Amino acid sequence: MKIEKIFTAQAKAKGGRDGQITSNNQVLDLTLSTPKEMGGPGKAGSTNPEQLFAAGYAACFEGALGVAARQAKVRLDNVTVEALIGFGKAEDGGYGISADLHVNLPGIEQKQAEELVEAAHGICPYSRATKGNIEVNLTTTTNA
Repeated sequence: MKIEKIFTAQAKAKGGRDGQITSNNQVLDLTLSTPKEMGGPGKAGSTNPEQLFAAGYAACFEGALGVAARQAKVRLDNVTVEALIGFGKAEDGGYGISADLHVNLPGIEQKQAEELVEAAHGICPYSRATKGNIEVNLTTTTNA
């Protein structure tokens, strides 16, 4: 799929999973450490690529929910999106990731909330990029 770019994010990694990442504007300057569960040192105060992906996906999906809500003329308040990114061995012997998105849309009916989440899943660039490539599970709640 070809896109007309309107923005390009830039970051540099050095040292792989146990290195450093920086964004070109220096806002991100983070130490990476492989989690202990994956055989790494799990250094305190560090992050990993899966956490960064989870943060990006959650933020992007919430933005897509805003678009879906505006299109449906629905007002949303206090929305939360929690992304859980799993890492593990794939069937082919390599490694892969999965995504579970827990979306809470308080104050609206469950059916309407589920419709908005499905619409956002079709809008969100992260969802579009992962479609057919990784397992993505959506959970929708309407808890206050």
